[in-house]
Amino acid sequence: MALTRDGLPGRSWGFPGHPVDATTVAQVKEGLRGWRLGQAIVVGAAGMDSEANRQEVAQGLGHDLLAMPMGKLTAVQQDVRSRAGRFHKVNDQLEVKEVIVGDGARRRRSSVCRHLEEAKRQRHHRQEVLAARRQELDRLDPQAPEPTKRAGELVASQRYGRYLARGPRGRLAIDAAAVQRAARMDGKDVLLTNDDTLTPEEAGLGSKAMMILEACFRRMKTTGLRLRPVSHGTAHRIASHVQLCVLALRLQRAAEIRASDPWRSIRLVLDEVKAVRDRVRGTTIVQSTRLTAQATTLLKKLHVAPPPRRLALER
Repeated sequence: MALTRDGLPGRSWGFPGHPVDATTVAQVKEGLRGWRLGQAIVVGAAGMDSEANRQEVAQGLGHDLLAMPMGKLTAVQQDVRSRAGRFHKVNDQLEVKEVIVGDGARRRRSSVCRHLEEAKRQRHHRQEVLAARRQELDRLDPQAPEPTKRAGELVASQRYGRYLARGPRGRLAIDAAAVQRAARMDGKDVLLTNDDTLTPEEAGLGSKAMMILEACFRRMKTTGLRLRPVSHGTAHRIASHVQLCVLALRLQRAAEIRASDPWRSIRLVLDEVKAVRDRVRGTTIVQSTRLTAQATTLLKKLHVAPPPRRLALER
């Protein structure tokens, strides 16, 4: 999906599940022909970070912006840990700083982003995980001469094992140092780009666009438009189903941009606007409910005329 600078879906493409990301770049480039683009940037995640992928993107669209987990870039991680501060506020939810690793030809410029809302979410999730793990550790038999099967499963778990350590007599316990290391990485990712004209702030906003895009796909597939399950048996019907969902998503994003509110807030207000059918002396009157002040303000922001009070009169 291609987004405008403010996060409005413009074009979308559908591909089978097996192609590598880089192989779809040529088709995306062809699909953008005719658009008056000042600049196009491919924003991707760690899965696209390979030399072959970067070359394919550079040949196709010219510029890329890849978001990498902090843990995958040791040199950047060490710089962030050794030099506290220096983050610059971009907006209420985003802070960035520039990190230079290496010298001369090996010099590489990166932007470290700290997403405050995401950091809060990760911190809350880790607290829930640790609370559940403490309860489970308390249930393990402290008198067992050898580690139990469940203890081995906890240590081997990719999700929970990193927070555990062996204490006295081999008993499992929460590793406070590991928890502290993980907390330092909350909400942080590293942005790598081949566009030297981008400032760290612009790169951070580009990464924010990817988060908006991921939220768009989540909304299509789950809570919002419920794209899944797709039960069609032919490719053109599947494509039509997806395109209808993209159109609905575009309307949602246009409303969010105009109203400067998330869709869930917009929907709560508009759900109060209803059509009511009354039967009076053999006549059916269909009329709209009275608009609240909040609904009137919202419709004005959306450039939508309020519904007439009387909708229909049936005898």
